[in-house]
Amino acid sequence: MLRRAFALWLLLYVGLAQAAVSAPDASGKLLTLPLAAQRIVSLSPHATEMLYAIGAGPRLVATVDYSNYPPQARALPRVGGYSGISLEAVLRQRPDLVVAWQDGGNLRELERLRQLGVAVFISHPLQLDDVAAEMQSLGRLTGTQATAATAATAYRQQLAALRQRYAHRTPVSVFYQISATPIFTVSQRSFMGAMMQLCGGRNVFGSLGQAAPQVSMEAVVAARPQVILAARADLLRMWDRWSALPAVAADTRYLLDEDLLTIPGPRLPQGAAALCATLDTARRRLGLTLD
Repeated sequence: MLRRAFALWLLLYVGLAQAAVSAPDASGKLLTLPLAAQRIVSLSPHATEMLYAIGAGPRLVATVDYSNYPPQARALPRVGGYSGISLEAVLRQRPDLVVAWQDGGNLRELERLRQLGVAVFISHPLQLDDVAAEMQSLGRLTGTQATAATAATAYRQQLAALRQRYAHRTPVSVFYQISATPIFTVSQRSFMGAMMQLCGGRNVFGSLGQAAPQVSMEAVVAARPQVILAARADLLRMWDRWSALPAVAADTRYLLDEDLLTIPGPRLPQGAAALCATLDTARRRLGLTLD
């Protein structure tokens, strides 16, 4: 009788151990859940996209403003936005996993969620491959490892194909503008900077120490970019009076799709392809060779 009881206990213990899932998040913390997450709240648009890409979309119970892709995400309840989240709204969803953006500014609320026993996964895809790595981590936590592995492999393969295709393009100097007052741009420490490099662009502010550094108008003029890129038309127009700038003189200022290029999710390869094509258009206009 004792042997049988012990055997049953052992089987139960092994089964529970196998049911537990673990994966590291972007902060380096190893997150362990007793079971694969069934009720997930996403606190950023890019995390929402990653969760759908790995097959965990049906388990999403809420998200934040601006989570509009894929279309199914638009029907999810909202628990906040870039200005903050409602702790009460999150808790009403009874989540067993919250996926939060490291730069989302909700640190106090996230710590409170942890204190209340809610598992919090910190997402911070700063470089291109971080997206694939996080999809795989989330795949383990949601029990969708196979789909996540497929999505991560496809993502990496698409970027590798673009990198090979544009490896020998004539370099062209690029300034990517995020905002006007103050002027923010990107460095090579960001995924946007990495995409410019992948396409054969030379980021004029690539060597700066921060991922999204602030620069002056005088610094931009002194850098003399051949191409200016932005996600808003007003940002491009503000350089009209600087006719001596190569990008203004050659009319090589281009509007880019904000969602594809600024949301660090599984659609980044599409954004990179559009960026590479835009830089090829600029090369032709500047009289540069594509080989």
